[in-house]
Amino acid sequence: MCAICGCGQPEHGHAHDHGHHHEHGHEHHHYGTGAHWVQVEQDILGKNNRYALQNRAYFRQNGIFALNLVSSPGAGKTSLLVATIRALKNRIPIAVIEGDQQTHRDADRIRAEGIPALQINTGKACHLDAHGIGHAVVDLHVKPNSLLAIENVGNLVCPSSFDLGEAHKVVILSVTEGDDKPIKYPDMFHAADLMLINKIDLLPYVDFDVPRCIDYARQVNPDIRVIQLSATRSDGMDDWVEWIMRGVEKSQVG
Repeated sequence: MCAICGCGQPEHGHAHDHGHHHEHGHEHHHYGTGAHWVQVEQDILGKNNRYALQNRAYFRQNGIFALNLVSSPGAGKTSLLVATIRALKNRIPIAVIEGDQQTHRDADRIRAEGIPALQINTGKACHLDAHGIGHAVVDLHVKPNSLLAIENVGNLVCPSSFDLGEAHKVVILSVTEGDDKPIKYPDMFHAADLMLINKIDLLPYVDFDVPRCIDYARQVNPDIRVIQLSATRSDGMDDWVEWIMRGVEKSQVG
């Protein structure tokens, strides 16, 4: 059970056991209310954060620029990721971890682009966790000095609280969702370093005020960066690709 939203939480994030760079030690929790609930939440987040620290150290040691892509369902994460891969795959090594409750559809889309991808099916869980990411990185044999894109489960609540060891959370907001999402789901926008306003090719057809959305996001997070783009029409993609390449270059090791 997820301590944040109450959904079912698998122990590892996926069903395989194998060697990896994490320490072990699993616990089973019983859930209740009040002080006990707070203690369980602290235990789960604390445990996740310890794994995240191990992931982050591993990424830094190997020059892996890890991005945690978060959004609500339907914001266009996978389409954006495919467009990003097409722009970058001849320039840098890329690996992808896909998070969904069920199916392998998104990982299949990524592998069709010639990129190694691993699907984590979370079942009833509403987010990926750092322990599952640690396993997946080993399964994928992520190369040094590469981009690791982690597409989280479509959810603007729980993933905000679970550090995966990433360099940045990137929140993707589609113009079809409404410009008030940053103040309705402030934790996610506070946790993100970059907001991508996606599907801007649809702006003539929807009631979405871009300046108001950016203002709301900066009320929650004054330091958040914003890039407006369209993954299908390629508007703004150059800015997004340049932002990634700067991060990859800064992360590289000798």
